Order: sequence, then C-alpha cells, then structure tokens
Amino acid sequence: MALILITDDAAFSRRMIRKAVQEGGYEVIEAANGLECLEMVATNSPDCIISDLLMPELDGFGVLKALRDQGSNIPVVVLSADIQDSARQQCLELGAFMMLKKPPKAPEILEALQKALSGRQEMRA
Repeated sequence: MALILITDDAAFSRRMIRKAVQEGGYEVIEAANGLECLEMVATNSPDCIISDLLMPELDGFGVLKALRDQGSNIPVVVLSADIQDSARQQCLELGAFMMLKKPPKAPEILEALQKALSGRQEMRA
C-alpha cells in the first residue's frame, strides 16, 4: 500500500483530502506546514506528497525547492486556489508532478495519485 503525505495548514482541507485518499486504498500521514512535511519525508519516506501551496513556516514552493535540492524523486501533487500561470509554471519548474485547483474533487485526487505513483514506478524500472 502506497504511503501518501498530505501537507496543508488547514485541518479541514487535510481531513477532506485524507478521506478521498483513504477511500482510494492508500495509507496517509499528515503535516500542517512545509517544515513538518520535510521532517515527515525524512522519517517516513512517502511514495507521494499532496501539498498546499500557501502555508506558514515553509510554503509549497519552499518544499519543492528543498526536495529538488535533496535530489528527491518523490512525486508532488500541488493543490492551490492560486491557479495563475506563473504559479503553475514555477511549481512545475521546481519539480511538481501536477497541480490541481483547490478544492479538488475526490476523483481528481485519486487520478493524480494514480498517475504520480505509476510514473514513480516507471522511474524505478
């Protein structure tokens, strides 16, 4: 079972995303900000990260940059209400696998996870 790390400063958002991810058969861990996310990555080695973009402590851009600098190959699906082309482009340049508009629907989340995880399997092969 794949381990998914959900990172969002809003507990309500984490709960909604967790419900969809667990119904998809995935195991879930959570972080309330980017710093917690990086700590969870170091201690739990998630298979995929779903991350908000705007958070205190360390935002989604900072998480993407830190993961890139560490040479991480964990796919990151970014969730954000900020769907401007510049934000999307910056996320993709920093290594995000995909960007979804908040609030995402459960089928969108599960489809993104499936694509991200299958892409990760291909990278290992």
